[in-house]
Amino acid sequence: METRFFDYKYTFALESGAALPGFRLAYTTRGTLNSDRSNVVWVCHALTGSADPGDWWDGMIGPGKFYDPAHQFIICANVLGSCYGSTGPLSINPLTGQPFYHDFPLVTIHDIVRALDLLRQELGIEKIHTCIGGSLGGQQALEWAIQQPEVIQNLILIATNAVMSPWGVAFNESQRMAISADPTWSESRDDAGRAGMKAARAMAMISYRNYDTYGFTQALDNNEQLDNFKASSYQQYQGEKLANRFNAFTYWILSKVMDSHNVGRNRGSISRALEQVAARTLSVGIKSDILFPPVEQKSLARLIPDARYEEIDSLYGHDGFLIETKPLTQLIRNWLEEQKALVNSEVK
Repeated sequence: METRFFDYKYTFALESGAALPGFRLAYTTRGTLNSDRSNVVWVCHALTGSADPGDWWDGMIGPGKFYDPAHQFIICANVLGSCYGSTGPLSINPLTGQPFYHDFPLVTIHDIVRALDLLRQELGIEKIHTCIGGSLGGQQALEWAIQQPEVIQNLILIATNAVMSPWGVAFNESQRMAISADPTWSESRDDAGRAGMKAARAMAMISYRNYDTYGFTQALDNNEQLDNFKASSYQQYQGEKLANRFNAFTYWILSKVMDSHNVGRNRGSISRALEQVAARTLSVGIKSDILFPPVEQKSLARLIPDARYEEIDSLYGHDGFLIETKPLTQLIRNWLEEQKALVNSEVK
């Protein structure tokens, strides 16, 4: 597998009214297009994901997995604003010759999807058999199915929503407050806000997991313990782990992307927007998810025509969409087989 690049060399107008002087998207492909180009699976990644879904979703994607490059042509592109090869805050602004840093403009899910669709057109792909994503990735997949209803045939939305909740925005703003409290955040350098981002990631982990997750995985070593708790070291570890592969500028930008997600904007209402989805849709919730609770996925299934809702019972909260690949695979397999049977019966 090789990372490739799509360079768009024209001014790219953004929903905010700002613009990028062109952009680059990093993307990967696995497998081969079949003769009728009907085996495209487009994977949309979440907040800190990359264009390599085999890295962050290896339980779902790879040889012998549900999405197998021996059978499917699997595409994933790193989103605008990220730091894994696509144009983001650390990229050089061609207008100044310097990195964007704090001057990187506000981008939205709407903008990201428009960029993804330009890549799709560049690759000569007319139909996407399955578009799948969880969390921020699910927000992209949903927006894409509204922007281009005739392109996506099967839509799988996991632990996501039609509009970011005030609860979710509050989590994200609290994380940005941690970043801005870092005295280096105001500086124009690649590692600005690093310590603040560690704290932000630790805060995020609380929303990705839940009370029971921590009780099970970070229990006390003994009843006499006064300090150096597992839960404390876990938070420190998660902050350091992200800081070694990410940057605070990208974290800030993509959390803002998530906040701005609202499919109803400029479309009359959320329900009117969701009525435009023509893809066969599976909406999957995670029972223990406190960041994107199941009520949000149930709402998607209720408002998208003929959509189906399924639920996973997981200890791991929102992170269950990355961890619970066996039950998720079974849900998707069963649903796709039912859809195939329905299509066959309609043809007869």
